Amino acid sequence: MKRKEKHSMDLDRIKRVGIAAAYKGAEVLRSKFGNISQARKKGVIDLVTEADTFSEECILQVIRTAFPEHSILAEESGQDARDASLVWIVDPLDGTTNFAHQIGWYAISIAFAVDGEVLVGIVLNPVTGELFSATVDDGATCNNHSIRVSSVSNFSDCLLVTGFPYNIRENLEPIVTRFTRCLSAAQGIRRLGSAALDLCYVACGRFEGFWEEYLQPWDTAAGVLIAREAGAHVSDFSGRPHTLAGRETLATNGRIHEEMLKLLQLP
Repeated sequence: MKRKEKHSMDLDRIKRVGIAAAYKGAEVLRSKFGNISQARKKGVIDLVTEADTFSEECILQVIRTAFPEHSILAEESGQDARDASLVWIVDPLDGTTNFAHQIGWYAISIAFAVDGEVLVGIVLNPVTGELFSATVDDGATCNNHSIRVSSVSNFSDCLLVTGFPYNIRENLEPIVTRFTRCLSAAQGIRRLGSAALDLCYVACGRFEGFWEEYLQPWDTAAGVLIAREAGAHVSDFSGRPHTLAGRETLATNGRIHEEMLKLLQLP
């Protein structure tokens, strides 16, 4: 499908359905917060709770009712066998570890992609009520107000944010090296536990830069589009364009991107 044809789709309707699905998932998360009866491990430190699965079920029901022909790639249930050129990418609970420990910092992330290009992105924080969204080539918003990246260019004045992958114990040295380099150069670093919200906070100028590795498409699809539409520069750690299949994500306000790339490069 050509780019022009992609953009001729009813993206407004797709966005409305995505937002409705996010709010349905948020109802589940709010009802389950502090009320989890079980949590299991997908990996050594990778948790999944009943809130993840129930939220995902509600989100998928809304999407499939509106667009039964579209495919869905969701964190807990994987990808179905429908039309793979039209894909919804869903994280029903980004920040599960926070959620399981009753830390109120988590999000729902929903994106819509055509032939691998993300055209709509939605990130909802059920705790604060902040709804970040973007449609390709149409800018980004938070609760319907336009957002832009920060104008800070002096690296020592920059506040950065990062996350640690679930396989950190297997790759501790390079992760710690990158963290130490950035910490020594920036004003400060935060580690909040939700990549989707981290990217949105770069988009609205609260952070100047975000980096993380080994993320999955459902972690980044919506947040990357929102950041880009707000003026962010997004790449991998070598400066190549970020892709859904990529495992390195660097998003900055653009003014500090080259310096961030230098700090993230390892010998």
